[in-house]
Amino acid sequence: MDGDPRAWRQCLFAGAVFAVCMAGTTLPTPLYGLYQEKLGFSELTVTVVYAVYAFGVIGVLLLAGNASDAVARRPVLLAGLGFAAASAVCFLLATGLDWLYAGRLLSGLSAGLFTGAATVYVMELAPYGGASRATFVATAANMGGLGCGPLLAGVLAQYAAWPLYLPFVVHLVLVAGSAAVLLWLPETVRERRPLNTVRPQRPGLPPQVRAVFAPAATASFVGFALFGVFTSVSPAFLAQSLDVDNHAVSGLVVALAFFSSTAGQLAVGRVGVERSLPLGCAGLFAGLALLAGALHWDLLPLVILSALVGGGGQGLAFRGALSAVAEAAPPDRRASVISTLFVVAYAGISVPVIGVGVLTEPVGLEGAGLVFIACMTVLVSTAAVYLLRRPARVTPSRS
Repeated sequence: MDGDPRAWRQCLFAGAVFAVCMAGTTLPTPLYGLYQEKLGFSELTVTVVYAVYAFGVIGVLLLAGNASDAVARRPVLLAGLGFAAASAVCFLLATGLDWLYAGRLLSGLSAGLFTGAATVYVMELAPYGGASRATFVATAANMGGLGCGPLLAGVLAQYAAWPLYLPFVVHLVLVAGSAAVLLWLPETVRERRPLNTVRPQRPGLPPQVRAVFAPAATASFVGFALFGVFTSVSPAFLAQSLDVDNHAVSGLVVALAFFSSTAGQLAVGRVGVERSLPLGCAGLFAGLALLAGALHWDLLPLVILSALVGGGGQGLAFRGALSAVAEAAPPDRRASVISTLFVVAYAGISVPVIGVGVLTEPVGLEGAGLVFIACMTVLVSTAAVYLLRRPARVTPSRS
């Protein structure tokens, strides 16, 4: 990488801390089947447990999405790691649904603190002129961490002892190491304000951000909705319809979607921010079509292709959205504006997931998935047409 090697090293270490936190949020994904056997709950309950996480994220983003702009980045990120550790402890102690709900809520709180603050922190640690690469580091850490969670848990659950315990012990060790790294990294906020200046914020945007925010938020919502449903119910579909009961395989299939998202983000540098958003919607459309084929014909190769293609489309759309919004936002509002973008994105994770869970009982898992795909196809098609007519124009802030 060009520029100050020390600054890039700090940027990459911050990205690694970001990845560790996000890995904890998807760690339970391939384990829900084991929890169903242990605690005896329905597929609807699985989706509600999953969605509780999104409500935690949205709550933090609305109540304290601008906290790191005031009290500085590192204290907020250390608090996020504390919530991540508490979440792992809840899963280690889980003897009933209340522990799972608490664990997912705490995981959402950790992600809510990290999403805006860590993204900006990684970008601020990069040397001058490295904004584009730093944006990739941040978004790759986010999605790469989300992908490592189910892969790590799936492999440990399948090939090691204590499948409902060892993944969370390993994550606690990683969180402790991340806290040490964070204490070593420098602070980037020079002018700190008291904690009492942090106020709950209603979704709102500076005038110079609004034009680019609408298409960026639309693409983010669609991409996260696909990921939410794919992550919450694909292990059950693999087990029930395809007889794939290997936890490592189910974890790998979910991880592929997130890793493909990282590859899609890398491609934004070649295709450009303006084109990445409509191209990302096209990738999401193709991923939805492949997933519909997988549900209809019960074919594992189509599930894998849907993860690869849909994940790549999500990556194109998400990094394009994040780049456009971050460049348009004033420096002193950047973390709060990015947090607002994540509020929209995580709304996409929560509401459709619960809808699929509700439909599973009357029409079955495959039928619920097809209804979801039909709805999302309409939405992604509308978003693509909107983006083609009114492409995102990146106008860097002068503030």
